[in-house]
Amino acid sequence: MRKTLTTLAAALSAMALLAACGGDDSEDAAPAAQQTPAAASPVTLKIGASPVPHADILRFVQDNLAKDAGLNLDVVEYTDYIQPNVALSEGDLDGNYFQHLPYLESQEESQGYDFDHFEGVHIEPYAAYSKKIKDVAELPQKGKIGITNDPSNQARALDLLVKAGVITLKDTGDKDPTIFDIESNTKDLEFVETDPEQLPRTLDDFDLAIINGNYALEAGLNPAEDSLLIESGEGNPYSNFLAVRTEDKASPALVKLDELLHSPQVKEFIETKWPSGEVLPAF
Repeated sequence: MRKTLTTLAAALSAMALLAACGGDDSEDAAPAAQQTPAAASPVTLKIGASPVPHADILRFVQDNLAKDAGLNLDVVEYTDYIQPNVALSEGDLDGNYFQHLPYLESQEESQGYDFDHFEGVHIEPYAAYSKKIKDVAELPQKGKIGITNDPSNQARALDLLVKAGVITLKDTGDKDPTIFDIESNTKDLEFVETDPEQLPRTLDDFDLAIINGNYALEAGLNPAEDSLLIESGEGNPYSNFLAVRTEDKASPALVKLDELLHSPQVKEFIETKWPSGEVLPAF
């Protein structure tokens, strides 16, 4: 919550006052303004996250890095993509870690959020799965395709099908294409828009379903091994990052958390826990 972000500022102000009244005069004593959160009592940050892999990464930070940095992470898990931004906007969270830039921008436009973000931490390659076919060339006439109803990720899903030669799209300029912009669909495939978190649970209902990486992982699907189509990590614009309210972007505690999320230890954790490339470091 917002009040947690004021804790550090208050602590640093108190240290500055003590220094002015005759603190440590040794050459090794750092000015209060230069001290890190570790110099004060731990600052608690409440961060919303998807269970996998975001909360896993945050828990690694909490268990291995946060204490020495003067932070304590309260990780709140969300199973949808709507509530983490609502909670951040309303001040119930200090930040959230679940989304990429196209999604954040679409939410800011539609909901009026005043958010900012740090650099990408990881990429979850988007992928298509099936329990009925082994290759997209086997898609039947009038087959059913499960696709997210989230516009920013729907464009991402359609791009996979375009690259596989399944469909073509009209030129939409700077606007994200949707299923209504499909130009060529030679197999007369039926596209069924579904809440993204529901797609793994309803995979049996479709000939092919294109599923967000975090929901695939939660369902026991390995994007790198079980998918028929998968995004490349090269030049991928869908890296996930720590998002915050714009007014809090300069908070020393949030800046420190972002530094930890981009540490060599976190990169190694991601590469070790997801060795097949199910999750890729973005730094």
